[in-house]
Amino acid sequence: DGPAVVVFQDLDDAAVGATFGEVMCSTYRAFGSTGLITSGGGRDLEQVRALHYPVFTGSTICSHAYCHILHVGLPVRVGGLTVHTNDLLHGDANGVTRIPIDIAHEVADIAQEFVNAEAIVLDYVKAEGTKSIAEFAERMKQLGAAVQGLRKRVSRAGK
Repeated sequence: DGPAVVVFQDLDDAAVGATFGEVMCSTYRAFGSTGLITSGGGRDLEQVRALHYPVFTGSTICSHAYCHILHVGLPVRVGGLTVHTNDLLHGDANGVTRIPIDIAHEVADIAQEFVNAEAIVLDYVKAEGTKSIAEFAERMKQLGAAVQGLRKRVSRAGK
């Protein structure tokens, strides 16, 4: 069991009001939720940030809404993926992704290796001095090979 996260999909085609704000996030938190992921818009972002309650939202909107929960426990579409009850999710300022449970430990184990692989390029482009397209291309090739190797290690194919 992981932390409880509220995940919901706003069914309005064009947002007409916020699906969350300070009141709803405070409420979710009071009932044990550790975060919120929604396709809907949010409001009161400064107040929500002050709660230290992480949210991923599709947009911001200033107007209130009166949300109606139609179903609980059904798959929802949020952040470009379909989320099911008990999915392991990772979200940050860049978006939300689902981590298959059967490879979650492996993903955690290789996270630093992925950062190290990116450093092949980042260290080069951030360093002082003149840059070479050929050297940059070589480092991108090395990065690609390193990432491909990591993908093979945690791939569910053949397991």
